[in-house]
Amino acid sequence: MATIKEIAAKAGVSSATVSRVLNYDETLSVSEEKRQLIFEIAEALAYTPPRKRRSKRSRKALKIGLIHWYSMSQELDDPYFMSIRLGIERLCYENGIEMIKIFKPDAFDFRSLGNIDGFIAIGKFTNSQIKRFEEVCKHMVFVDSSPEEALYDSVVIDFERAIVEALDYLMKNGHQHIGYMGGREYIGKERIVLGERREAVFRHYMADAGQLDETCIHIGTFVAESGYRLMKDALSEETNRPTAYLIASDSMAIGALRALHEAGIAVPEEVSIIGFNDIPTSKYTSPPLTTVGVYKEFMGETAVELLLERLNKKRVIPKKVIIPTVLRIRESTRKIK
Repeated sequence: MATIKEIAAKAGVSSATVSRVLNYDETLSVSEEKRQLIFEIAEALAYTPPRKRRSKRSRKALKIGLIHWYSMSQELDDPYFMSIRLGIERLCYENGIEMIKIFKPDAFDFRSLGNIDGFIAIGKFTNSQIKRFEEVCKHMVFVDSSPEEALYDSVVIDFERAIVEALDYLMKNGHQHIGYMGGREYIGKERIVLGERREAVFRHYMADAGQLDETCIHIGTFVAESGYRLMKDALSEETNRPTAYLIASDSMAIGALRALHEAGIAVPEEVSIIGFNDIPTSKYTSPPLTTVGVYKEFMGETAVELLLERLNKKRVIPKKVIIPTVLRIRESTRKIK
């Protein structure tokens, strides 16, 4: 059986750090990448915390499948989903729940799971994918999407309120010419394109204000490299640069900040930037990033609570939980005259 000392040696950290990470100590200052590495090493070595060992001896543990629409490498490029997953893992650990992680489920044989009590699915999935999950277990909770609301529980955020609050803030601070950078998402083997709620709300808001400029809307993917390339393209193509950009993910915003820095364009003196998600690195960018804060780990914890309600209290009516957001004002935005 693996020990904390073995995990620490492979991760290149102290045993105390490993112990605190595996016990979800929120006061520990450690990077998301290092925290992810420790969890993955512990999983590879089949480490079982003493608390969980005792739980297994005392009663039969629930077994759930955690289905992730991303691969592990994609998750590292977009820490939003990593934080949701860690929230799920935390509450499963605290409740002695056995969890099986399934990344990119298309190639996975769900029949190999045997008896399973429920699924928590992070991301977006096609109807055919959901049907495959349901053939194994009908107890499902979706996080960051809400398919078939009359059947399944879900946890989502209020995208409309979040975007409106960010745009209200920019407008009140004198910005009327506002650009947008966002992405497209695709699901399943068929690569079905999804509608993007943030972009839709942005377009509607700016059109109502009589300020929609299609030439200042740039679409790529939700990663830093895409944000960098989109901003480089915008700087070379736009003849009338916006005074502010709303960017649909912090990862993209970090890439955009780099492109602006390389071009010698000062943030926020010449252009203001608002990101989305409030990932851990956003407060350490130069300048610190104004962003829409999302309670990501809480979303994951809420999903576990919904599944436990289904299993333990026999609730049959589905729930959709909408988690609010908060606009975190930092130094990448300013008031203009």
